[in-house]
Amino acid sequence: MERSYSKYSAKDDFLWLILRPWIFIPRVLYILLTFIFLFLRILFQGNSKNKNIQKNLSKYLFDVITDLGPCFIKLGQALSTRPDLVRQDWLTELTKLQDNLPAFDQKIALKIIEEELGSPANELFEEFPDSPIASASLGQVYKAKINNSYLAVKVQRPNLYFLIRRDIAILRFLGTFLSPLLPLNIGVGIGEIIDEFGKALFNEIDYLKEAENALRFANLFKENPNIFIPKLEKQFSSKRVITTSWIDGVKLRDRALLEENNLIPASFIKTCVISGLQQLFEFGYFHADPHPGNMFALKGGNADSGNLAYVDFGMMDTITNSDRLTLIKAIVHIINEEYYLLAEDFQKLGFLTKEQDLKKLVEPLKEVLGGSFGAEVGNFNLKNVTDKFSKLMYSYPFRVPSRFALIIRAVVSQEGLALRLDPEFKILKIAYPYIAKKLLTDNSEEILEILLEVVFDKKGNIQIEKVESLLNILFKDSENINSDLIPVANAGLKLFVSKKGSEVRKNLLLSLIKDEKLEFTDAKKLLALIRDTFSPLNIAKSAVQNIISTV
Repeated sequence: MERSYSKYSAKDDFLWLILRPWIFIPRVLYILLTFIFLFLRILFQGNSKNKNIQKNLSKYLFDVITDLGPCFIKLGQALSTRPDLVRQDWLTELTKLQDNLPAFDQKIALKIIEEELGSPANELFEEFPDSPIASASLGQVYKAKINNSYLAVKVQRPNLYFLIRRDIAILRFLGTFLSPLLPLNIGVGIGEIIDEFGKALFNEIDYLKEAENALRFANLFKENPNIFIPKLEKQFSSKRVITTSWIDGVKLRDRALLEENNLIPASFIKTCVISGLQQLFEFGYFHADPHPGNMFALKGGNADSGNLAYVDFGMMDTITNSDRLTLIKAIVHIINEEYYLLAEDFQKLGFLTKEQDLKKLVEPLKEVLGGSFGAEVGNFNLKNVTDKFSKLMYSYPFRVPSRFALIIRAVVSQEGLALRLDPEFKILKIAYPYIAKKLLTDNSEEILEILLEVVFDKKGNIQIEKVESLLNILFKDSENINSDLIPVANAGLKLFVSKKGSEVRKNLLLSLIKDEKLEFTDAKKLLALIRDTFSPLNIAKSAVQNIISTV
């Protein structure tokens, strides 16, 4: 039986709630009092050295978040991925928010299955357990069996639509009302950001929508041997029940657990980050809830790229082609330390108003991001830059566009997941080489335009230093120095002789003419750089490394 849920509407939902003061007033008071007591307890006990006090405090924190319900559990899940923000003893407890919450009554779960799928669970499946194997914020998962195969059957928590509608409306009310009092400056859009969160949650409780998302996501990664998406079982899926093939893997929660199963943590970090970058910069469609409970390490793969499975496709989002290309340009401008152009990128993305004087932001941006790929790259992570940026946002008119709320959440969660597996992880060591390789191998017109901006200045001169920086990032600072040499060489050669390469050839020829004379200095430097980078010895090393990686 399908149930019809209304779409999220901030105005309609708040009007619905305000007309029910017997629901609105007690709930607001309960939330405020709960957070006041939590704040006071953290204030007085947060710095205690007593392990028992900290253990009790972490348990209290878990209980508070669990008691407040699904919306707050979702926020707590985001915190549970950040070992750099939350104490380890608290983090251990918060991790339970991912899939170890109190389960709801088995009889209710069986009733929902029968209502949604038309028959009792014991008639639909050969085996159906008496209790769930995992219980998360919006539903609980059972390991059922049919035709000698195991399935993951996720059943939605009861009364979920009412609970989310009520609490999102209250969160928006409190956020808008209290934002002027908070020591934050995220612009004028805190209500808009909560709206994005609300839309995502409303979509997440529609399991038919999640089924569509799973199929789309699987199609995007169908050519990637390292990414596995469970198969959707449509005949056992509906609005409040979704069934997929069972994933037999290890959750990306604990380094020691991976090592106990003879799995190499670093290999899964790379697969995880690269797949996240692909979602953001290639597909424009991404998993917005990549916490350890939704990602599994699988057997197979190799020491460089582990096999990874994604589950739970309720919270997904898209990024426009324009924003995607502007983000790539912004990263290139960070690499090249072009802070005025970076400010223009922020303006185009909506982080700055059109009236903002960008020249005033050059020095502050340089202070925040300067050296991010220089001497300080070893110390760079999103936490460091976020700390600096928060000060910048307080002093300058930066704002977070609501459409970036889930993108930021996904990227921060993914880096937090990587930090759990490797405290020394630096996201730029993977992200920068990825962007460099994309510029050098992606022959789409949009990426070609960005590459031309890197290679040639506005006067048509070759920018040797920037080309060298790009190649250094890919071949000298990457963890796998030689593996990309042959693909990049092939892509470059194909581009140069192709129809699309006409613009490159034209710019190269024009760069040789200066003051109506032929000038070969820059061309010689470029040829020398290409010759040194793609020397026969390096190509041979690349071939050997590629052969080894496929064995």
